[in-house]
Amino acid sequence: MPEKVNDKIVFTLLEVAQSIQNTLAQRYTSIFWVKAEMNKLNYYSHSGHCYPELVEKKDGKVIAQLKSTLWKDDYEIINNNFISVLKEPLKEGIKILFAARLSFDPVYGLSLRIIDIDPAYTLGDLEKEKRETIIRLKQENLFDKNKSLKLSLLPQRIAIISVETSKGYADFTKVIAQNPWGYCFFYFLFPSLLQGEKAVDSIIAQLNRIRKVKHHFDVVAIIRGGGGDVGLSCYNSYELSKEIANFPLPVITGIGHATNETVTEMIAHQNAITPTKLAEYLIQQFHNFSVPLNKAIDAVSNKSRLIIYEQKNRLQYTSRYFRSVTQNVLVSNKGIVAKQTASLIYNAVFIFRKNKQEILQTIKMINTGAKNLLNFNANLIIFSKEKLLTSHAQFQKRTATALTNIEKHIAVLDPDNVLKRGYSITRLNGKVIKSQTDVQKNDAIETILFDGIITSNVKSTKKTDKS
Repeated sequence: MPEKVNDKIVFTLLEVAQSIQNTLAQRYTSIFWVKAEMNKLNYYSHSGHCYPELVEKKDGKVIAQLKSTLWKDDYEIINNNFISVLKEPLKEGIKILFAARLSFDPVYGLSLRIIDIDPAYTLGDLEKEKRETIIRLKQENLFDKNKSLKLSLLPQRIAIISVETSKGYADFTKVIAQNPWGYCFFYFLFPSLLQGEKAVDSIIAQLNRIRKVKHHFDVVAIIRGGGGDVGLSCYNSYELSKEIANFPLPVITGIGHATNETVTEMIAHQNAITPTKLAEYLIQQFHNFSVPLNKAIDAVSNKSRLIIYEQKNRLQYTSRYFRSVTQNVLVSNKGIVAKQTASLIYNAVFIFRKNKQEILQTIKMINTGAKNLLNFNANLIIFSKEKLLTSHAQFQKRTATALTNIEKHIAVLDPDNVLKRGYSITRLNGKVIKSQTDVQKNDAIETILFDGIITSNVKSTKKTDKS
C-alpha cells in the first residue's frame, strides 16, 4: 500500500511495476502478429531457450526495439519448420512475422513471448533479397562478367575455398587426384566458413587472399557438400556475388544442393550440382583437349607411316635404277678410262725426260750462284766491320773534345769566378735585387763580393736612361 511522506503519496518501485503488469495484462489479453527484424537470436545451448532482440529500422536507423523470449519447446518446433520450408535454420539478421503475447515482469521488464513464426514470410523476404541482388548485378553489368572470362585450356591449378573436413571437399579432391587418365592437378585449400551469417565475410576474405597470388592459379572453386540444402541464403548476398563477378579468375561452384540456384551459382563461370560433378567438369576440360589431340596424333602417325612406306618403295626403285644405270656407264667408260690412263702415262714419261736435263742445269746454276753470293757477303761483312771500328774511334774523339769545351764554359760561368772579375750580388731581405724599383729609401741591403759581404742603407734610387 502507498504511504504518505511529507504530505506526498509515495509508491514503492514494486507497486509501480505490478500496476504496469496488471494494466498490460488487462489490456493485452490475446495473441497478436508482429513483423520485425531479428537482430540477435541469443540462443543458450545449455537451456535451449532463446532471448531474441527485435528491432524495426527505417532508412538504416533503429526506430523501435524490444526484447523477447522463445522457450525451448517452441524454438524446436519453429526451427524444424524453418528448415523444412526455407532449408535454413532460424538465425539472426532475418525478417520474421511472429505471433506473440505481451509480457511484463517487475524484474526483467517488458518483453514479447514468441509463440510461433511464419516461415513463409521470411521465405518471401529472402526471395526478395535474391531478386534484388540479381537486378542490381544486372544493372551494374556484373551478372555475366565472370562468365566472360576465358578458362585456361588446361585448368590444372585450382584455388579451393572450402572446409577441410567437409565431405564435399574430400569428394572433389578424390575425383581429381584419382582420375584414371592420370591428368595432373595442383590444388591449394583456402579454408572458410560456408554457411551462417559469417560465411559471406569469410569467403570474401579468402577471395582477397587468392587475388594477391592469382598468378599461381587458373581457377577458383567454391566447394560445399554434406550440408544438404540448409544454410544457402548467404550465397544470395550481393556483396559475395559482386566479389565473385569482379574476380580476375574464373570462379566455379559446387555448393551441393538440388533446390533453385543461388545468385552465386548463377553468376559463377561454371556451376555444378555437387563437388563430384564439379571435379568431373574440370576433368572433362582435359578430355576436350586430349581426345582431339590423340586423334591428331593417330592421324599424324598413320600419315607418317604411309609417307614412309611410299618413300621406301620409291627409294628402292630409285636404287635399283641407279645401280643399273651406273653399271652401264661403268662398262661403257671402262675402255675410255684405260685408254686415257695409258696416254697419261706416256705423256708424263715424255715430259719428265724432256725436263730432266733442264732441272739438272738449273740446280747447277743455283749452287754456283749461292757460293758466289756467300763469298761476296763475307767480304762485305769484313769491310763493314773495319769501317765501323774506324767511325767509332772518331766519334769518341769528337765527343771527348766537346765535353772538355763544355766544362771550360761552365767553369767560366761559375758564380765565384764571376764575382772574382769584380761583379757583385745585391739582396734585400734575402731576395736578389733585379731593378731599382725593388728598393726604397733607407732600406737595408746586402752586397755580396768574392771575399765578403757589405751591409748598407739606401739613400736614394735613380732610374737610368737605357735609350
